[in-house]
Amino acid sequence: MPHRTFFVFIFPSILAMLLFISLPIVSVVVQSLFVQHEAVLVTVENCTPFGCESQTRVDTEAMQKLRAEKPLGQFAGFANYLNRNHLAVDEISAILSDNQGLGDVATRIFNLPFYKALSFTLVYCFLVTPLAMALGFAIALAVNTLPKLLKGPAIFVSLLPMIITPLVGSLILAWMFNPSGILGASLQSLTGDPTLSLRASPMLTWIVLLLYGVWTNGPFSFVVFYAGLQTVPQDTVESARIDGANRWEVTRYVLIPHLAPLATFVALVQLMDNFRVFEPIVGFSAEANATSLSWLVFNDLVGQDSQLFGSAAATSVITIVGVLILLAPVLRRTWADFNRKAV
Repeated sequence: MPHRTFFVFIFPSILAMLLFISLPIVSVVVQSLFVQHEAVLVTVENCTPFGCESQTRVDTEAMQKLRAEKPLGQFAGFANYLNRNHLAVDEISAILSDNQGLGDVATRIFNLPFYKALSFTLVYCFLVTPLAMALGFAIALAVNTLPKLLKGPAIFVSLLPMIITPLVGSLILAWMFNPSGILGASLQSLTGDPTLSLRASPMLTWIVLLLYGVWTNGPFSFVVFYAGLQTVPQDTVESARIDGANRWEVTRYVLIPHLAPLATFVALVQLMDNFRVFEPIVGFSAEANATSLSWLVFNDLVGQDSQLFGSAAATSVITIVGVLILLAPVLRRTWADFNRKAV
């Protein structure tokens, strides 16, 4: 293919990547180096028939002038990355200098906002991703063995978690786990603890969020693996059975190697998706016991008196770096397999 034709062919994709991926990332990186303007306060005297009193107010005109002159805010360098709401360099140094036990040090560090969110995000990624993949693979194997008459209804039921909007699904389950809901009341009855609830038990909150993540991520793995099972050479399966292989051995030595490239693809997609976990935390109102990096961005933009664009941008940049680090081993293995096949 001539270079001119190739360039014309890929130019729309390159333009879309620049406009919708590269430029927003550059914008976020730049914004992360700035902090919002400090409020300009003025003291005014308010007089009434009963006397005069001084009041401190925000000078709206001065603030508007500041924002017009410096729309990004005040330049702060890497202060957003190093402050208490992010890497908390000073706080960690103070904790380490207290000469406490390892357990106390870890507890204090993971009580800091960023590390608390990072811990749940990583646990969610490394538990939900493999469990959801295993669940999807098991369902795909089961559906693949059903008679044709039952496959359609089974596939429809298996895809229900994907059809439901994540936020709506988490709200429904949150209501069910409410102390007055069917699941919440059942847990209280089984444990004999009338005070047991998601908001009162951090461990229960984490377990419910992880189970919800597996339930909502499973259908995607099921769809991909089920499609992959339709491409398995039946001659190879029949040959293995003639040689005396049982169902487990066929699965282990024939099906799993055949689906390995698909498993890499599913792992990449779900790792990226799970690293930005957000909807379950909002739906379950679990921010007291579990937060994520995406929730920190949401809190900086919505949950504060003023929008902290610089802080939200710094968290976004750290999230992007975290996703790249998380995907690096999988991408490296994929590249190595590609080179091995090319040779």
